[in-house]
Amino acid sequence: MYPTEKLDATRPDFYAVIEQELVHLVGFETEWLAALSNAAALLRHQLDDINWAGFYLLKNGLLVLGPFQGKPACSAIVLGHGVCGAAALRQETIVVPDVHAFPGHIACDDASQSEIVVPIIYWGELKGVLDIDSPKKNRFLPRDKAGIEAFVAVLTRLLPWERVVF
Repeated sequence: MYPTEKLDATRPDFYAVIEQELVHLVGFETEWLAALSNAAALLRHQLDDINWAGFYLLKNGLLVLGPFQGKPACSAIVLGHGVCGAAALRQETIVVPDVHAFPGHIACDDASQSEIVVPIIYWGELKGVLDIDSPKKNRFLPRDKAGIEAFVAVLTRLLPWERVVF
């Protein structure tokens, strides 16, 4: 099943349905690049008020741009720099209500006003981050944080991370 219709974001099971769609899209996918590409596309399709959704993958101590949906982006981020680098270094989700108030924010798209970054940790090892930007301040509420973290948990469980080589 591929998602064909946009979900109503106010429905109580919104994120649970997105997780089900993710399972259908990548549950039997053996190609990590295809899986991450479809995961980014799914988020871009279903989440309201976002202008960028994608992955940065850890390579040689840098977060390197992976599959994404949105405007062209920074190709590499040093651990500890910007929201992505901070979330990766801390290995915890960071929600930024106003990116202009975040010290060291890296502005790849001037339209971005708020951001959420969720680290991807597989068997205790950082593999990368999921980054989602919005052109609206305060876009990401506690419900979104919990739902996006659950999305990453499902993706982490399903993806063949041992094959992720680039």
